[in-house]
Formats: sequence, C-alpha cells, structure tokens
Amino acid sequence: MKPKIINAYFTDDELLRISNKIKSVEKTTSGEIAVSIREYKSLFEMKASLRQLAEKEYFRLGINKTKGGTGILIFLLLSKRQFYILADDNINKFTGNNVWAEIKNVMQEKFICGEFCKGVLFGIEEIGKILAQYFPLKPDDKNEISNRVIIRN
Repeated sequence: MKPKIINAYFTDDELLRISNKIKSVEKTTSGEIAVSIREYKSLFEMKASLRQLAEKEYFRLGINKTKGGTGILIFLLLSKRQFYILADDNINKFTGNNVWAEIKNVMQEKFICGEFCKGVLFGIEEIGKILAQYFPLKPDDKNEISNRVIIRN
C-alpha cells in the first residue's frame, strides 16, 4: 500500500478550512462548489488525461445534476502535482473558459510556493464571486453537493 501523500500537502485543519470556505461562499450563490483530491491514478486510469479524470469525478459526485447547471469542481491529482477546474456548461455560457485559466494561474503560483491550502481557498473565493454574480442565492436554494473535501487514493 502506498503511503498517504495528502499529509504532505494538507493538514486536517486545512481541509476543514477548505470545507468551511465552500459553505461560506455558497451562502452568496445558488452555485455548487466541490473540491476533490486524488492521490494517485488507478492502474486503469494511467492513460487518462487530467481533464478526463476531472470529468469522471464530476459525474461520480453528481455535479452534473445540480439544479440550474451551476456546479463546479476543483480537482487535484497530488501524485502528478496537477489540478483542473471544471465548470458546468451553463456557467461557461456566462464566463467562458479564460476566467478559469486566470484563477488556475494564481492558484498555481500559490502551490509553487508550497501554499496549497491558500491556493485552494483563493480558488474557492474567486469562483464564489463569479457564481454569485451570475447565479445569486435564491430563496429556495438547497445545498446539493457536500461541502466536505472529497479525498480518494
């Protein structure tokens, strides 16, 4: 069994801070933000691209089923030191893909400096601002996706 590498990147307190940030940001939007952290690709996924892995996780978590198509995933693959931001097509109709590249660039700078938690928190905050602009909180809004950070080997 491979050792858990997540401990080299995030403490339990930092994972809790990330979950709490999602909860806080979602109070301003009907959008849904999910953070999923994978440590390794499985043997069957070795040829899969990062985007393909993110898409698989996106569907596995049910982000594609959010009311109004307002889900977004921050997917991290620790063993490859890569991450991907995947938004619903409905969100991308308003924002385009460039906005995610800009957020990703700043997150990447923080990651390079070893500030992994700060990078993820920044991404959530910026994504939340965008979602609040285009998808403000509605009176009947329900939390459709868990705010807890998803961690998988």
